Amino acid sequence: MSNRSSITEFLLLAFADTRELQLLHFGLFLGIQLAALLGNGLILTAVACDHRLHIPMYFFLLNLALLELGSISTTLPKAMANALWDTRAISYLGCAAQLFFVAFLVGAEYSLLTVMSYDRYVAICKPLHYGSLVGSRACVQTAAAAWGSGFLNAVLHTATTFSLPLCQGNGVDQFFCEIPQILKLSCSDAYLKEVGALVCSVSLAFGCFVFIVVSYVQIFRAVLRMPSEQGRHKAFSTCLPHLAVVSLFISTGMFAYLKPPSISSPSMDLIVAVLYSIVPSSVNPLIYSMRNQELRVAVRKLYGYLLLRKQ
Repeated sequence: MSNRSSITEFLLLAFADTRELQLLHFGLFLGIQLAALLGNGLILTAVACDHRLHIPMYFFLLNLALLELGSISTTLPKAMANALWDTRAISYLGCAAQLFFVAFLVGAEYSLLTVMSYDRYVAICKPLHYGSLVGSRACVQTAAAAWGSGFLNAVLHTATTFSLPLCQGNGVDQFFCEIPQILKLSCSDAYLKEVGALVCSVSLAFGCFVFIVVSYVQIFRAVLRMPSEQGRHKAFSTCLPHLAVVSLFISTGMFAYLKPPSISSPSMDLIVAVLYSIVPSSVNPLIYSMRNQELRVAVRKLYGYLLLRKQ
């Protein structure tokens, strides 16, 4: 990384200038972080401890909760530390690590959501072949492929982004290190190197998006043909949480990276970054627990068990 000798740290965007607002943001972020840790931690523990949830759908949900925990733990702690200690600095290697993990976790989550749409498609449209198409071995392989694709995506973008010469200072207009903000610091004739990598990732992301849309078109067609109202309700109860999570993830991410330059500003970029990097990790456990009765029962059993242990 050729920039290591010239830049030793970056300056992140501060949420507020006054000390009172900085402490307020610290308290708010701490509450969000704890809520995300509690919600995703409950999902992880419930799925791991309840043998009735040891099926493919919940195996993928467990992986999703792990990714959500990693995602929010990559961006918020540094923002909280900066707000608490009234600083904006992040080291060069810390910025590179943060960008790597953001790209890794976001890429892996998108791949996993695509795999989960296939799981729901097979479960509803081809139930007789579900055991053979989505067995335990296939689950492990597809989950590993999702994590692996995120890792390769992160290596590609981190290596490409931080190999560019940076000529525009070290101020990052965001509360964490992300690719578009680092590219703004690069020399005007050098950023095209990363644009090629971004085009490749966008093409793959669009392919996943089309696959998800086609899967859910087939799912809804199959559900609407079900003669039993109870069957339709059960199918919707397993699909709607995943569809809501996918919609939240894709809509916030697309708006963050595809919004018109005319409406772009530091405050708008900050709000959008919070929406796609923090909100999904906090809201997703609530979405799944509200719609999924089996998961609610498992969480209540876990909570009751913990109360008994305390007594």
